[in-house]
Amino acid sequence: METDYSDKSTNEEIRARFDNDVERFSNLDTGQLTTIDAPLTMELCTEAAKYVNPNATELLDIGCGAGNYTLKMLSKIGNLNCTLNDLSLPMLQRAMERVSAQTNGKITILQDDMRNLVLPDEHFDIILAAATLHHLRDDADWELVFTKLYKALKPGGSIWISDLIAHDAPPLNALFNQRYSDYLDTLGGPEYRQKVLDYVAHEDTPRSVNYQLALLTKVGFKQVEILHKNSYFAAFGGIK
Repeated sequence: METDYSDKSTNEEIRARFDNDVERFSNLDTGQLTTIDAPLTMELCTEAAKYVNPNATELLDIGCGAGNYTLKMLSKIGNLNCTLNDLSLPMLQRAMERVSAQTNGKITILQDDMRNLVLPDEHFDIILAAATLHHLRDDADWELVFTKLYKALKPGGSIWISDLIAHDAPPLNALFNQRYSDYLDTLGGPEYRQKVLDYVAHEDTPRSVNYQLALLTKVGFKQVEILHKNSYFAAFGGIK
């Protein structure tokens, strides 16, 4: 049976929210507070990319926000050519400003839905996708984007994903929902918790790690790896 996503946020709503939230996403030290272990997963994804592709020259950051992941990557492999993608132009402008101060490489910005991107074949050494793929809706969306990103990687290139996830077993989804709720309470109390859970329910359609690893394998990745998982968040990836 087809899932109905008509009650979910439109691209325009998502873009507007991020257009107005640039400052919060511009903190490299703390990452995004609502994301459990954000600094750790950023470190692990970029460190994995460095170990797999130490001689990388081309980086693609999908849903780059204000550029935190690209900046972290540049601290490990300098002077990359950086292609930055986001729905939000203010986010891209801030990312461009921050990234251009850290690399002599070429910077390209792509303001578009990731599903619409036209990317060169076998061009990128590293693709980073942090807190963005959970906006994909049905299976066709997921397969389209994973296929697109696979084709855009050079042989031996890698993709590293850090994201909100779901769980396939309903009781475990309930367990981790409770644990995430408790975590949000520690950040800002019940009102803050409800605000975050409400926008997650309205805006996000995450899939499980199992689903995404299986899809990475299906579209062609030779090796897939889990770097970290804690509650509703995980970091993982694949090597072409």
